[in-house]
Amino acid sequence: MSSTPELNEDDMVSFLPHRLNRQPVVVRGLTADELWICVGLSALAGLLLGLPLAWLTSTIALIPSMIVAAIAFGIFVGGSALRRRKRGRPDTWLYRQLQWHIALGHPLLSPWVGGDTLVTRSGYWTTRRGRP
Repeated sequence: MSSTPELNEDDMVSFLPHRLNRQPVVVRGLTADELWICVGLSALAGLLLGLPLAWLTSTIALIPSMIVAAIAFGIFVGGSALRRRKRGRPDTWLYRQLQWHIALGHPLLSPWVGGDTLVTRSGYWTTRRGRP
């Protein structure tokens, strides 16, 4: 008798899912988190454009109209631009870029987004080993 039990094909994993833990693409090459970032920034831009226009024309309905128009514009233009920039890069590239920009430009906000753990030193690195 054999000490190893017989294995059926149903008991074995015949493939390794390499994309199992990645976020799915939702709209125009953006994942859900990237889409929310794009929508939030576009809505803020629409609000900033809609407030002066509503004040100048005395029509408060321009504010939500500008927000919706800016979100649509931001998703289509921003999604295309971000998809081109992300092509061929790792999944966490966008988040590391945002952390890096915040760590360099706004050091007080850096600990809140995890940018304080990034290496931001520029220059030559040395091991301080010399020839004997």
